[in-house]
Amino acid sequence: MQPFNLTATGYNLNYLPEYIALRHGFFKEQGLDVTVKIPTPWDGVLDALADRSADMALGGIWVPTMYKDRVQNYTVFAQIANRCPLAILKRGSAEGFKVSDMAKKTVLMKSIGGASCGLFTKMYLRESGVDERAVNYIQDLDGVMLGNLFQGGMGDYFVTDNLSALAMVAKNPNVSIAKQMVSEGDIPWSVYYRETATITPSILDKQRRFCVGLEKGIEWVLQHDAETFRDELAELFPKVPVDVAVSVTNGFRRDGMWTTTSVSRGGFDRWQLGLRDACLVSEPLVYESLVNDEPAAAAQMEIQAGKKP
Repeated sequence: MQPFNLTATGYNLNYLPEYIALRHGFFKEQGLDVTVKIPTPWDGVLDALADRSADMALGGIWVPTMYKDRVQNYTVFAQIANRCPLAILKRGSAEGFKVSDMAKKTVLMKSIGGASCGLFTKMYLRESGVDERAVNYIQDLDGVMLGNLFQGGMGDYFVTDNLSALAMVAKNPNVSIAKQMVSEGDIPWSVYYRETATITPSILDKQRRFCVGLEKGIEWVLQHDAETFRDELAELFPKVPVDVAVSVTNGFRRDGMWTTTSVSRGGFDRWQLGLRDACLVSEPLVYESLVNDEPAAAAQMEIQAGKKP
């Protein structure tokens, strides 16, 4: 059994297929002993890659994008989350909500854990024809703090992860979900990457085997209604009401959160435009300059070959 150490920027429901692959032994079937560490603060994942204590990092693709040719080059080899797992909350009923309603209003957005929340929200506003500069933002605070402040009267909208949003609505009848971003198109929200210079044929082989295990985890989740493994969800997310975890999981299953381990080209190009408009890069990167799809593609071919009679 070969060790394959993962460092991740957080523990999230949109990483569910990875947790299922770990619990169901799909990585061990590939001869990999996968371990996971979550550093505090989150950018410790880059330190773990640099000192070789981690074989791969899991987080937003915006980090390898903005670091390329400036600080360190990273290569993305797989994807787990294919959609944005955020939701927009508002006070009162969400009936008749339009994105344009957010213009000239104040939006609270959590920032602890990275910049993805703000980056995506502003891109979504631009895509919807709303001038992002016409919106006021409060985003340099912890998500729990902002959630409490929003419920206490600060701001007009609150953007947070889907799981926290549904949990809040379940407890507070005075707020509602105006928009669940998972329905708003493909984007490589969470990817696996490693320092480009450290990749060897041996590493590529381990990446391929990791992708086989992860593909099986994705397939397992897509084939099972969350109601049938609610006890497992309760164990994985003990602080979340299990009915909420079931609801979010089934919503993610329905709306394309999990597809394959390959990074979608369309989603990649869309996100690169958003990152350019946010000034993280001067021009959108070309897919092949950041992503090596070979491990994921080989894993998918291996799984398909195994299904043939």
